[in-house]
Amino acid sequence: MTQIEIRGMTIADYDGVYDLWFHTPGMGLNAADDSRDGIAKFLTRNPASCFVAEKGSKLAGAVLAGHDGRRGFIYHLCVHPDFRRSGIARRLVDSALNALEREGIRKAALVVFARNEGGNAFWEKLGFSARGDLVYRNRAIRDSVRIDT
Repeated sequence: MTQIEIRGMTIADYDGVYDLWFHTPGMGLNAADDSRDGIAKFLTRNPASCFVAEKGSKLAGAVLAGHDGRRGFIYHLCVHPDFRRSGIARRLVDSALNALEREGIRKAALVVFARNEGGNAFWEKLGFSARGDLVYRNRAIRDSVRIDT
């Protein structure tokens, strides 16, 4: 039986990873940041903190993580439905957090849609607490198309 392998994500993984994101309920995507060019820029800036999980040649999951030198951020964690409830998401998060720690980052944040009950329960279970004292604000510098799945 083939085991799950966690390895660094490269731009060669983009098509499979994007397809997984697009078909994952609760995932929010946008045309600029999540385009091939957008992800290539992210991976160039964060080459050691983004990961995919594979079982043989099948993509089982992925996570993007990066930092600004002060705080780590986790984006787009997802696991293919065929592989859920097997610890892959936790292994991907651990890989990302360990990579951020190796780069001197001591704290990580993430954003989850309030309506994503399963996602919020998962992050709570991993010790990521909700911050009721903050308001997340967002502004596009240029208009972009948002794709919510």
